[in-house]
Amino acid sequence: MQVLDDSFQVKAMLNSQRIATQYPARGLVFDRNGNLLVENQPAYDLMVIPRQVKPFDTTELVRILGIEKETLVKSLKKCRRYSPYKASILISQITANKYAVLQEKLYKYSGFFMQTRTLRKYNVSHSADVFGYIGEVSQAQIDRDSTYTMGDYIGISGLERTYEKVLRGTKGEKILLVDNYNRIKGSYKDGEYDKPAVVGQNITTTLDINLQEYAYKLMKNKRGGIVAIEPSTGEILLKVSSPGYDPQLMVGLERGKNFRKLNSDPNTPLIDRTVSGCYPPGSTFKTLQALYGLKKGLVTPETCFECFGKSRTYIGSSPMGCHNHASPLNLYQAIQQSCNPYFVNVWRRILEDQKYKNVRDAYIDWREFICSFGLGSRICPDFTNENSGSVPSPSLYDHKFRTKDWRWSYITSLSIGQGELELTPLQITNMACALANRGYYMTPHIVRPLQGIDHQITKHTIDCDSKYFDIVIEGMAMAATGGTARGAAIDSVIFCGKTGTAQNPHGEDHSIFMAFAPKDNPRIAIGIYIENGGFGAQYAVPIGGLIMEKYLKGKISPRKKAIEERMINANLLSPEKPRQEKTANTPGSTEKKQ
Repeated sequence: MQVLDDSFQVKAMLNSQRIATQYPARGLVFDRNGNLLVENQPAYDLMVIPRQVKPFDTTELVRILGIEKETLVKSLKKCRRYSPYKASILISQITANKYAVLQEKLYKYSGFFMQTRTLRKYNVSHSADVFGYIGEVSQAQIDRDSTYTMGDYIGISGLERTYEKVLRGTKGEKILLVDNYNRIKGSYKDGEYDKPAVVGQNITTTLDINLQEYAYKLMKNKRGGIVAIEPSTGEILLKVSSPGYDPQLMVGLERGKNFRKLNSDPNTPLIDRTVSGCYPPGSTFKTLQALYGLKKGLVTPETCFECFGKSRTYIGSSPMGCHNHASPLNLYQAIQQSCNPYFVNVWRRILEDQKYKNVRDAYIDWREFICSFGLGSRICPDFTNENSGSVPSPSLYDHKFRTKDWRWSYITSLSIGQGELELTPLQITNMACALANRGYYMTPHIVRPLQGIDHQITKHTIDCDSKYFDIVIEGMAMAATGGTARGAAIDSVIFCGKTGTAQNPHGEDHSIFMAFAPKDNPRIAIGIYIENGGFGAQYAVPIGGLIMEKYLKGKISPRKKAIEERMINANLLSPEKPRQEKTANTPGSTEKKQ
């Protein structure tokens, strides 16, 4: 029977030999200046071969590990179901201190042994939305990729997920000789049949970690997202989703408990607002309306329209509120003052253009132009959780209005960046890049090219003459010096900016700012979205100005220290924060006092 059935031979080998998986260290993560952001630290897994387990003192073991007895029992059952003969992880990510105590007593526990591996160590207490985290591989993932086995770790989110195959390295094997107490006695045949592990490949991000930390400081106690990009390359300089959390919370035995706590937090720190959060872009979107109107010859820089401020202006039968400013205005001034009625008039001309059979056809052409800026699409290859946002399709309005014969006034809110239009902070920043480059943008990315990886970083050209970009840029420069964006002024630097205020039916309006600097040969483009921050100039503009100044000059000028302190100390999460009085509450209106 023993000759015909080799199960006894297998059991005998398992009693004298153990194949120990050699886990490679994951690749390291650096910022653009060579600062080490993510490294590795030693950790230990308690392994078990269920067939070899004999009755043991469960009370002592759970005390050493610091876990509940139910957790131990449940995990042991799971290991038995997986295989009674194969080793699998009973308890993972045990710290060095607990390992030292357990190793001393392990001889008491037949069938148990320790396995060494590495875990992530984050050298910053922020940017979890960038790095992501790793966790135990699921059965579905094992079924898809035979490289993994039960108990392996895999990137769950962020760069850890996107670059999993690069960072993970290749597992090795070591055949060990063990005695009847499962104690290691040496290597089988001096390691002749061992396979060494191959360390994972390092990656270099495009982040400026000092700028990143400064942005997080400014965003403390605020909800929203900030993205800054180098326009000429598409490299992401900073990416801040707030509130965030310390990525180290997702490492070790406490990671499950920490995840549950983060997941139940009403401020939703697990949501990456920079690429997953979709918001109305507000009046930042007026820049593209101006471009399209210029391209189509529907307006010129000298085209003027009247605005009656808070008294409301009627365009046809459509009323539109605004803030008080000089009137009438030309295109430059309309961008400078962020005039709502001006851009509703432009919108009417766009959709009633006689070159098209109807409003619907005019809308289709307009939408194609808007989407050429990367809006309504996923544009960054580095994040699997990126949302495409929404530039509403004609069919959406066909269904909504139950006809294909719409009127321009049905969708007036789109003229000023509201309605069904939704963008991510990343897309708003990318819009600024296209303006800064006078007609193109580079694929936004946060990881520099890796050997053997096709990053598909390409130049995306927009079908619009650069002379029209120059006109819009001049209006944005006027906004920065004497208009709605003047609160972001930087000494000796000419920058271009556009504010926005998006209506929020659930509370205080959202504060938005889009800018780039310097005006010529821009080095930084930025998009800021602060939930419940009021009008654009209240929080988004000063924060944007501080970040641009920090990047371009390396420090904040003394005259802006008071603004810096006010932004750092502002708490928009406090329920006691008073509501701001609204000065224009017409449906679809996005600009108040700027």
